Amino acid sequence: YEHIADPLINFSDFGMKASSVRQVFADLRKELVPLVKAVTAHPPADDSFLRVRFPDQAQWDFGMLIAREIGYDFEHGRQDRSPHPFTTGFSIQDIRITTRVDELNFVDALFSTIHECGHAMYEQGIALEYDGLPMASGASSGVHESQSRLWENIVGRSLGFWQHYYPQLQAYFPEQLGHISLDQYYRAINKVAPSLIRTDADEVTYNLHVMLRFELEMQMLEGSLEVRHLPQAWNDRYRSDLGITPPGDKDGCLQDVHWYGGRIGGVFQGYTLGNIMSSAFYDAALQAHPQITAEIAQGKFTTLCAWLRENLHRHGSVFTADELVQRITGAPLRIEPYMNYLRTKYGELYEI
Repeated sequence: YEHIADPLINFSDFGMKASSVRQVFADLRKELVPLVKAVTAHPPADDSFLRVRFPDQAQWDFGMLIAREIGYDFEHGRQDRSPHPFTTGFSIQDIRITTRVDELNFVDALFSTIHECGHAMYEQGIALEYDGLPMASGASSGVHESQSRLWENIVGRSLGFWQHYYPQLQAYFPEQLGHISLDQYYRAINKVAPSLIRTDADEVTYNLHVMLRFELEMQMLEGSLEVRHLPQAWNDRYRSDLGITPPGDKDGCLQDVHWYGGRIGGVFQGYTLGNIMSSAFYDAALQAHPQITAEIAQGKFTTLCAWLRENLHRHGSVFTADELVQRITGAPLRIEPYMNYLRTKYGELYEI
């Protein structure tokens, strides 16, 4: 291997190397940092109305409704609760998800559910003849994350999605949202502001969290950063990249279970690779079926689900991530579709 991290990266994102990830991240950072600065120069959207009490059971029921309607198959899966949302599978016909409910943070449960549905629908869509074989899994962590982020963000945080579902949401929570307009709600769920916790980060700043972790991992594995110095290095990077400092390690370097519950190296890059792939795959779906956007605004997801199943899900891990991207988009992995998505959406939201 060229780099000590290459076998670890290869384990999660087969075919990728430290050098290739670093190049993608350098290209993305060059484009992303100016966008972050431009957006955060504006006052953040008001989301205070999402921080009042939303009863637990109503949140759960609405999340279950959304999961079922976007295409998660409850005949071959179920949703339960856990402190950290995750997806697990015992066979292609038994793929389960979890979420967590915070009565004072409405977006946590709902978007965690949609995120995990993206993972689960990927695995539920793998061709049944692969069940029990090595191919019966996602192609890579990046491809897997592309599906969760596609559904959570590109679909679930889109204006069209809520043009259909917001009246239903208001019916579930009339006291909390009855007086809140669709425009106010849409801006609130797409609020951009620096934050400490990766899983709570908005679309625009999220990848800074990932790139920070990846670079710290590289330094630890290369020997230039000792583990005992990680908390200070972490705090320094959060201050320089996001302008905030964690009050303690719980909200700092101990916040991600992937480090203290697993290996160091080769884990985090998949999240940003997935974000980049999600836009590339969604653009390809729109080229094949331009009506998908209008269908989402009608609460219809069968065309998008069928396209994803045919072109991506059914293959499992038969193809590498690079091969899938080439097959689906006709080009190697590029950051342009993702940056176009972010610039268009948040340019309109923040008038930049």
